[in-house]
Order: sequence, then C-alpha cells, then structure tokens
Amino acid sequence: MRRRVWGTAVVLALLSAAVTVPATAATAESPTVSEVPALPAVPAKERPLPLERHFDNTAVSDDARPGEADFDGSGGSLSAQDLTAAGWTPGRSLTVQGARLTWPRRAAGEPDNVRADGQSVRVGGRGDALAFLVAGTGGGEENGTGVVRYANGSRSSYRLTASDWRGGPLATKAVALPHINTPGGQLAEKARLYVVTVPLVQGREVASVELPRNTDLHVFALSVRADSRGWTGSWAASASGYTAVGPWTDRTLRLVVHTSTGGPRVRIRLDNTFAAAPVRIGSATVAVQASGASPRSAPVPLSFRGAAGTEIPAGAQAFSDPLAFDVPADANLLVSFHLPGTVTAAPVHSLALQTSYVSTPGDHAGDGGPDAYTSTITTWPLLTGVDVGGGPGSVVLLGDSITDGEKSTRDANRRWPDVLAGRLRNQSVVPRYGVLNHGISANRVVSDRYTGDGVSTDTGGVSALHRLDRDVLAQTSARTVVVFQGVNDVRWGASAEQVVAGLREIADRARGRGLRVLVATIAPCEGEARCTAAVDAERVAVNQWIRSEAGSKSGSKPGSGSGFDGVLDFDAVLRDPAHPARILPAYDSGDHLHPGESGLAALAESVDLRLL
Repeated sequence: MRRRVWGTAVVLALLSAAVTVPATAATAESPTVSEVPALPAVPAKERPLPLERHFDNTAVSDDARPGEADFDGSGGSLSAQDLTAAGWTPGRSLTVQGARLTWPRRAAGEPDNVRADGQSVRVGGRGDALAFLVAGTGGGEENGTGVVRYANGSRSSYRLTASDWRGGPLATKAVALPHINTPGGQLAEKARLYVVTVPLVQGREVASVELPRNTDLHVFALSVRADSRGWTGSWAASASGYTAVGPWTDRTLRLVVHTSTGGPRVRIRLDNTFAAAPVRIGSATVAVQASGASPRSAPVPLSFRGAAGTEIPAGAQAFSDPLAFDVPADANLLVSFHLPGTVTAAPVHSLALQTSYVSTPGDHAGDGGPDAYTSTITTWPLLTGVDVGGGPGSVVLLGDSITDGEKSTRDANRRWPDVLAGRLRNQSVVPRYGVLNHGISANRVVSDRYTGDGVSTDTGGVSALHRLDRDVLAQTSARTVVVFQGVNDVRWGASAEQVVAGLREIADRARGRGLRVLVATIAPCEGEARCTAAVDAERVAVNQWIRSEAGSKSGSKPGSGSGFDGVLDFDAVLRDPAHPARILPAYDSGDHLHPGESGLAALAESVDLRLL
C-alpha cells in the first residue's frame, strides 16, 4: 500500500533550496553534501524527538501471532524468531559499516520503526556519515530528500534510498532473514534489512535530522558514523565470500598479517559479513611474529567493550578496544582469537597468500609457543582490519587479483600494495600513509561474482559498487582511494560503457565523502583465453576514456566533471611496446593476465606519490 503525504510550504521551500544529485540503484546514497539556506527557528511542537518516539509501524511479529504486525500494508512482517537467531535481539547494539546502531528495544507486536514522513529526529555527534537502518516496502527502491541540522545552526540536505525488504539486492543487505510472516502462514522467502549511509559536513556537530517524506521508506535506527580520528589503517582485507570452513569447534585461529605502518596503539576489526548467524569470539590477542606460529614475546590480550570476548551478530562487525602496544611498521603480526562454539562457515578473504594457523581444541590465544597450532590455512577468516594509533590516515587500493597479489610468492609480501607501502615508509615528500589492500581475486566493477548471501564456493566477492561503502568509505581514516579494476568485467562480457559508468559512480560517491580518487588504466592481457580481440577493444575503449576524460597521466589536468583527481597509467607500465595488447614478457607471470613480481614492483614504482 503506497501513501504520499505532501509537506508544508516551509518544508517544500527548504527542500527546493537544496541542490541534490539523485542516487543510482547501486549507490543508495547521495554523492554530495549540499548546504541549505537558514530557516526560522523550529516551533516547539516540531522540535526533534528520539527516533523511538516517532515509531508508527510494527515490522516484527512472533511466529505464533503473525497478525500482530503489518510492515508493508499487506500483512507481511519480520519473524522475531529469525531475528533472534541472527543475533538481532531487542536493544542490541550493532556495528555495521563502521556505524553503531541499536535494534529497537521493542517486543514483537509493538511499534518498532517509523514511516518516513518529515519527522524531526534528535541525533548527535560528529562524523563522516549518517547511517540509517532501513528498508523499503513499496516493491522497488524508495527514496526521498531530508535535511540535517547542525549545532551551529547550519543545515545540509541528503538523499536517502532504501532497497525493498523482499526484492532488494542481497549483495548490499546488512542481514537477510529466512522467512516472512503473513496472516496466512510463514513464507520461505528472504526478508532484507539495509544499512545506508549518507555524507555529512565534516567537522560539524549534528543536532537533528529531518526524515524524507516517503512513507514506504521505513527507518528502524539512525546514528552518526564517528570518524576514526586518532587511528590509521595499517592492514586490511575484504571479505570475498562466505565459505565452508573446518568445521572448527573450540579452536583458536592464529592469523598472520603484515603491517604497512606502525604506531603505539592497536585495535583489530572482525567482520561477520554475509553471515546468517552470530559468531562467538572467546578471547583474542596480538603479538609480533618471530616465525611460524611463534611470537617474539607473550601475546597481549585484546578486549571488546571491556570484555575478553564478544558475540558478533549476523552481518555485523566488532572493533577491539584500544590497546597500548608498539606495532612495528613492515612487520608480521599474529592475531589470535578463540572460537569456543562450532563454526562451519565464515566470511573469508580467500587469496591471503599467507600461511596462518589453527590450534588443537582449547583457548590458545595467549600461548607463547607454537605447539598447539598443528594445522595451517591460507585464508583470512573473520579478520578484516588492523589499525594503529596516530598517523596521517590511509590509502585504500580497490582492485582485483592483480592488487590481491595473485602470482606473488606466499609469505613474502611482494604484492604491489606492499611495495607501495615500502615506498611511502622510505620517503618524506608526502605523509607516510597506511596502505589498505582491498583487492579481491576475480572481482568486478559492475556485477557480483558472489551473490552476497549464503554459503558459496565462489570467493570473487560482490561488485566494487556493492562493496564500496564497506571496503572504502568506512575504512579507517581513508584519505585516498586508487581504483584499479575492469579487466574481469570486459573478460566476462561487460561493455566499455558499463565499466565507465561504474567507474564514474565510484568516483562520485568517494569524492562526495571527501576522498581523493585516483583511477588506473586496465592492463593488457592478450594471450589469456578470455582476452579476445573483442575484449581488448573494450579494454582499450575504457582506457581511452580514462586518459581523455578522467585526467592526464600526471593527474594535473583532470577532465571536466570526471570525478577523478588523477590517473595511474598501469597499462603503459606493463604493456609490451612492440605488442601493446600483451604484457611485456619480463613482467608476465606466464598466464598473460597477471604480472609476475617484477611487474607488480613496476606498478608500485610507477606511482607518483604526490598524487596520494
């Protein structure tokens, strides 16, 4: 059931004064922050209230009493039992995409969300984005324009888009539930909830938020996503899929990760992305690696909101508390965590190119020796980030298998992002940024390899467009993003126009959050089975657009409206001058698609650090 309520003349004037750019289906966010002219003071009766004071719709029902809720106007509702099974219990604090949100503290059958209709909501804090826990019920994407009011009296507009709770993309959902309750019985159909972020004017304290006017857009929670001031990302990896593991029961994982930059404090990030059930962390530690599973000195315990362990709900993440710990740059850390329950599937980064360790039964996170770690793995399950205190911020590299390090030596840290991190450490021309490698082997710009839901053997990840918020915009102190993708798109049938549109959207969304955006040309691949002449023509067309429209090689002349701050011409670095459709033999790993280690080093050495 659709209902539209038109606003007062004052609100219409306010919204018409805002200059907004509509979001596309994939972005679900505004690429710009638009200032809104000052208006008279808000009358007392319209002053902001906490969100729960506005709740006027009931989305959650007990399976035994489905008629107590009507989320969509047709009797459909979410299952309270499914939410509990996912760890989304009433009043539960959830961190998704770096934003801390609270699932409504309401029992099944009680009002638990608000239909957006211009309500003024009391919200506070400073940060880079406003996060909404939302879903649409109109059968398609629902959107509308709202206003953020700041403590200094200024305002900005935002555009909020929510995907449909029954038909929206699984790749961008925060959580999917296995059933939908109806008065006629329970349906084996997935219900989706989404976390959508929109940009804020950075540095200003938020006082309140006016919701859009679209009553098919339902808001369960909202908060300011705090910026990560005081932290720099030193290591990161993307969740590339949700795969069968172990199974592990009462085991400890000791994962090896390599720092790009150091600092006097540390925290880790664990992600239960794509999951349908919570995962329990019994304890966790950090240490500097001596060799194998052996630390240089006794591992130091980490805590989570003061506790030794934590439970991470489906689709959520957990940051450990800040720990005074001297993290060296360019060093291997051992991050150990105990899994006291049984884990049969987990979000993983599949191409770790790093040997990590699994223990015999028991909590061995604090072990100062390797004896309990009797088996190895070559993926990174659950762990997605290591941050260090201080520093100038991070450079995020958004890419595919070439960025992920395919064809480089295991345990040697010779990916091109590793070489770039070394260059940054050994200079003083630009800040010594942390380098965050968000390459995923087989990843694409505009289409998903992994659907984003359920256990799968495909670890090619959701598309760059679908993972942009989680893997770039929400990353710790991100300052610059380098986009180096597209070859997998054209190899699997995408047109140059589709890839260009995706790159433009990435640039728009990242620039809208204040990031500097660099784009790299697509490397040649003739000789690989899928790199036909037709594919190469599409690749060349994308590169021609990048060079002519996105900017010059030096980055000093970005094209008008391109959205990019500079270009890295990786095609020119790797190609054979005598045969430009192929990789130079000295740089070819042998498969004609991936550079070998000399080629990876050449990419890193070609980057003008001043562009970062």
